[in-house]
Amino acid sequence: MLVKVYGSAVFGVEATTITVEVDVNKGVGYHLVGLPDNAIKESNYRIASALQNNEYKIPGKKITINMAPADLRKEGSAYDITLAVGILAASNQIKAENLHEYIIMGELSLDGSLQPIKGALPIAIKAREEGFKYFILPKENAKEAAIVNDMEVFGVENIKEVIDYFDGNGTLEPTIVNTRDEFYKNLDFPEFDFSDVKGQESIKRCMEIAAAGGHNIILIGPPGSGKTMLAKRLPSILPPMTLYEALETTKIHSVVGRVKDVGLLSQRPFRSPHHTISDVALVGGGTYPQPGEISLSHNGVLFLDELPEFKRSVLEVMRQPLEDREVTISRARFTVTYPSSFMLVASMNPSPGGYFNDPDAPVASSPAEMQRYLSKISGPLLDRIDIHIEVNPVPFEKLSSNQKAESSVEIRKRVTAAREIQTKRFEDLPNVHYNAQMNTKQIRKYCQLDTASLELLKTAMERLNLSARAYDRILKVARTIADLDNSENVVGHHISEAIQYRSLDRDGWLG
Repeated sequence: MLVKVYGSAVFGVEATTITVEVDVNKGVGYHLVGLPDNAIKESNYRIASALQNNEYKIPGKKITINMAPADLRKEGSAYDITLAVGILAASNQIKAENLHEYIIMGELSLDGSLQPIKGALPIAIKAREEGFKYFILPKENAKEAAIVNDMEVFGVENIKEVIDYFDGNGTLEPTIVNTRDEFYKNLDFPEFDFSDVKGQESIKRCMEIAAAGGHNIILIGPPGSGKTMLAKRLPSILPPMTLYEALETTKIHSVVGRVKDVGLLSQRPFRSPHHTISDVALVGGGTYPQPGEISLSHNGVLFLDELPEFKRSVLEVMRQPLEDREVTISRARFTVTYPSSFMLVASMNPSPGGYFNDPDAPVASSPAEMQRYLSKISGPLLDRIDIHIEVNPVPFEKLSSNQKAESSVEIRKRVTAAREIQTKRFEDLPNVHYNAQMNTKQIRKYCQLDTASLELLKTAMERLNLSARAYDRILKVARTIADLDNSENVVGHHISEAIQYRSLDRDGWLG
């Protein structure tokens, strides 16, 4: 008897429906075709034990299984229960009515219990698009898949529950998730808060500007000055994610199996990879491509601590994603694209010893050592970082002060108001949502200066030996400062403040 059961394969962040055709006929043998990988080829041992331990068995006949489309590579152990249900239905051990309405996915243990799978959310989205009514999967993934409405999601713990359900001897309870309630419930409770940071008012102001305009930022300062502490708190002042952004972010994290019982992600991601990371781990890829750290930080923050310690090749592969806000990974047979619209926050010591031009510093570095250390970061990469700011150590008086600092919630209100101005300004431009995304043409249109401001910028560039690449960056940052002031035009004090945030372009840093 021939039976068709349906599963799904995930490529990039999108799913493709897989038709599993099971034919049980006269003869002997077990034949699995359709480009399965080793994990799927080994499934017959798991299926045999799981069925035997639940008083069923693989029939002693010729079993032929085809996973269509046959020219598409299938990988992973998530097809175990799909194959098991197909074998049971084709051998008349269970009723096979309405199987065409179900997507069934899950990895089997030898006792028949189900292990969680990866990519449940994109699978559920694709299943709904293609008109499937039900999705059976492991209980740990049920909440994640139930984000998708107009489809019943059944979370199960054991294959016996699935068998009894199809035989009519038991029922399965659908998992219900109110997506909007779930999303808004956890929106305003950041783990880290700016009220914890003593002093550093100028740096907080800088972080506020970076958050308001979506600008990449680099913090330069000696050890213990608070660079990491400030960076970890940046997501708490970014505008709350929209429901669309939350779904997009959850899809990426679902593909690598990081969601499970959480359901919909409501906090912006913060990723902080170690400096020993490889370029593939950072941008994504591999034999079977997976999202990298820059895609996992999509709609959030990527923090690179001690930037010069990263391998130069690793930093250079970020140049294209920073510009295009997506990563394309090409293989001979297919191409996958992962979104990667993130804010880059980097930190670094000003020298190998950690101190810059400080006569009292415990470790001194020669000018040649400093230049060699700083030159590890290429000009094209720095060109994509709008704000450079020096972070000085906090004096004891401020560290020991009991005065409460401004909270992240208060700062976020100003940032959100500035972002709303930008959203309205760029509503007719499909690929521009905030100031950092402006190209040269848009900068000329939205950052027009009066004569006095233009003269100020000219003087600053000449006196401070600012490079040509700093010009557009200063205008972008000045536009964001004007938005925070609710000012329609960019004026002199906006320009003068923006000029302060180009430390690495000044003579004496990188030349």
